[in-house]
Amino acid sequence: MSKNKANAKMSRGPGGHGKGPRGAKNAGKTLKRLLSYIIKGYGLRLLVVLLCLGASAFSSVFSARFLQSLIVEIGVMVEAAKAGLTPDGLPLALEIVKIVIIYLIGIVSGFLSSFLMVKVGQGVLKKIREDMFSNMQSLPIKYFDRNEFGDIMSHYTNDTDAIEQLIAQSIPNLVSGVVTIIASFVMMLVTSWQLTIVVILTLFIMLYVVKVVGGGSAKYFIAQQKSVGKLNGYIEEMANGQKVVKVFNHEQKAKADFDQLNDELCGNMTKAHTYANIFMPIMANLNYLQYVLVAVAGGLLALNGLLFVPGGENTPYAMLGVVSAFLLLSRNFSRPISMVSQQINSIVMALAGAERVFELMDEKPETDDGYVTLVNAKFDKNGELVPCDERTGIWAWRHPHGDGTLTYTQLKGEITLTEVDFEYEEGKPVLHDITVYANPGQRVALVGATGAGKTTITNLINRFYDIADGKVRYDGININKIKKSDLRRSLGIVLQDTNLFTGTIAENIRYGRLDATDEEVEAAAKLANAHDFITRLPDGYQTMLTSDGANLSQGQRQLLSIARAAIADAPVMIMDEATSSIDTRTELLVQRGTNQLMQGRTVFIIAHRLSTVKNCDVIMVMEKGRIIERGTHESLIEKGGKYYQLYTGAFELE
Repeated sequence: MSKNKANAKMSRGPGGHGKGPRGAKNAGKTLKRLLSYIIKGYGLRLLVVLLCLGASAFSSVFSARFLQSLIVEIGVMVEAAKAGLTPDGLPLALEIVKIVIIYLIGIVSGFLSSFLMVKVGQGVLKKIREDMFSNMQSLPIKYFDRNEFGDIMSHYTNDTDAIEQLIAQSIPNLVSGVVTIIASFVMMLVTSWQLTIVVILTLFIMLYVVKVVGGGSAKYFIAQQKSVGKLNGYIEEMANGQKVVKVFNHEQKAKADFDQLNDELCGNMTKAHTYANIFMPIMANLNYLQYVLVAVAGGLLALNGLLFVPGGENTPYAMLGVVSAFLLLSRNFSRPISMVSQQINSIVMALAGAERVFELMDEKPETDDGYVTLVNAKFDKNGELVPCDERTGIWAWRHPHGDGTLTYTQLKGEITLTEVDFEYEEGKPVLHDITVYANPGQRVALVGATGAGKTTITNLINRFYDIADGKVRYDGININKIKKSDLRRSLGIVLQDTNLFTGTIAENIRYGRLDATDEEVEAAAKLANAHDFITRLPDGYQTMLTSDGANLSQGQRQLLSIARAAIADAPVMIMDEATSSIDTRTELLVQRGTNQLMQGRTVFIIAHRLSTVKNCDVIMVMEKGRIIERGTHESLIEKGGKYYQLYTGAFELE
């Protein structure tokens, strides 16, 4: 990693990982895009869910209407009994059956909507994660330089959890609540317009509470999510760096920083949940107050004969039925208001999380305008280079031209950089006027202090970054014309920082070429001198690695990294501090293997140990982004310049 990139990462400081969701900048656009995921993949199921939610809501509303009819029928039977007549129980039985059917419809609809919404929610999240990960794989390296891993991980954890909450709970509750509110309001108007006015007056009080308490709760829930992201990022950072923490006795400082972040999270969570916890009791008591006001108003109107009974006579039982039904309707009306208000926090956080997820999806993928591809080739009986399907050990560049012709150029491994300038950040140049000639089969060494630009040169060769000025050519072809995947397939890279993946040792070696056989895996391990230690492990090549190969020594991990590069069998090799983490004895074993691996290949070697570059064909000494010396080991020693000082110890690399 260059000094510029390292500084860029360090500048974010502890806890810079998961930023967590803040309020969505464009909630409408984000919601529309999120709904498109639901509708495109699960439109029919969503329609069934909406119908079920509507049926469930209407069942609760109409049950109140049938309650009114039930009371009227009971009154009719009572009056008939008083008059000495035999009461007819059939109408009452029919009303009871109707109520039972209505409630059964509500129960079945509620169950079906919940069951289907789980399927919809998990399916949508699966698709979102797939799209997010797919686009992440296409992003340029500079994206990962500028964004902390913890922050990227929060897209897959905190943000998707918030989206799941929205799809599985908030949207169904919101739809059900809105339908119930509308249906209840209409039914209340039909039942009694006088009592509806009483409900509307108390509604204004509820809405004011929702605005004050709900708004404050939403604000602090967003802050809570941000604090969770910071704390998770810091914990991840400390877990990964525990050895460094303990070596430098940094435990107390780490605890202090953690306490600061934890206090921030605690404060935000306390405020968020304080608002949330007082919200429901306030709304519940307002509902009770509304219930009492409706009951009192209904009783007064009924006693004075002012309560209008739609479609019937103002008999005591009819008015009692109206008041009873209206009380139930008012509860059905006010309860969803509380439920909908509760969803505000979830919706705000979910839309903020969804916006962050979509930002990752919308990150511009790595551009690739290359059209020159790499193919297996062989010489036919006429000595012409032609493509073939089988692996022959001969590679060729398939180069289509503007006039429609097609040529095949044998991959020899000649790489040149001509007058190259480069900067990671605008206005901060890293390389100045770099010119490098690597002939086929040559070993080119880059030496110099940290931050001199050595790794940056190799990053330009494999097009992790594109140059600002100058030319980079591969076998005479401008690398901008070569398809990136084919360019990188021709390069075998061993990095200073080994990255091993969860899986067996064989699978990690085979990462270099997925179609490699077990015999080829073993041959690559032998070439890298890793076979000996692998066979001493209890499960040999089937030994399972976890946590980046934590059960292996650093040297063993590096040997596996070299074996992985060996199995790729690439014509050009880049060895970026490949032996920096290996002891002197292991280094000798590795050099024997890599010397054989390098035969016939163009090799770029970045090294601090100058003993590893003595036999290179050309050594380039870099300083502050410039090549200040170049030549063989002997010529540079004879020159007595910076390389001589480095080699003799008069000047040490930083």
